[in-house]
Amino acid sequence: MAKRSFFVTGTDTGVGKTLVSAAILLAAGNRGLRTLGMKPVASGCDSTPDGLRNEDALTLIRAMTEPLAYEQVNPVALQPAIAPHVAAARAGRQLTAARLVGFCRGLQMRPADLLLIEGAGGWRVPLNDRETYSAVPVSLQLPVIVVVPLRLGCINHALLTAEAIRRDGLAIAGWVANRPDPQPMESEHETLAYLRNHLGAHCLGVLPWQEQADPAVLAQTLSLEVLFEN
Repeated sequence: MAKRSFFVTGTDTGVGKTLVSAAILLAAGNRGLRTLGMKPVASGCDSTPDGLRNEDALTLIRAMTEPLAYEQVNPVALQPAIAPHVAAARAGRQLTAARLVGFCRGLQMRPADLLLIEGAGGWRVPLNDRETYSAVPVSLQLPVIVVVPLRLGCINHALLTAEAIRRDGLAIAGWVANRPDPQPMESEHETLAYLRNHLGAHCLGVLPWQEQADPAVLAQTLSLEVLFEN
């Protein structure tokens, strides 16, 4: 059974969740830990001779130490690059928290030191008319890692995300700041200082901008000790 499991969310879509997840998996692997990663739902999949494949899920597969079939990493693959609940409806499928929780529990039973479960979009992305993706980590009672992009408005989005996570009864294990643009945001230093003082969780790292993102390089910028305490 995976000794440590975390759910990775972002303050929005396109903030670097997969990049951060891959970097954490690689950093843990460099410590000699056995790692697993999964992205239960992925939209924006490509049609291949092997079936639908998502580049984010493939990135996780390359970063983890333990071998898994693609379908175990990404059990729900959807082709349109749109909101998962809409993509599922167009494919004649229905997403439910219970089904996704089942996939996650199955992977939790595999032997490993670390399991990362990457969400889709932000904390309140819909799964259907009644449930949001947050129901999955709540059901699993997982601590959460939050990815914050360093851009204008990130303080508000980060604080609201943290507030929602805690209101749902979960702990924030840490957060990672990601630079999504080649030019640093104005007042980056002040923004980081505010987030460190007000998010109430450990900053696991501040990722530099890379034109060609390399999780192996980014892994060296992370400090993960807090994730493995106790």
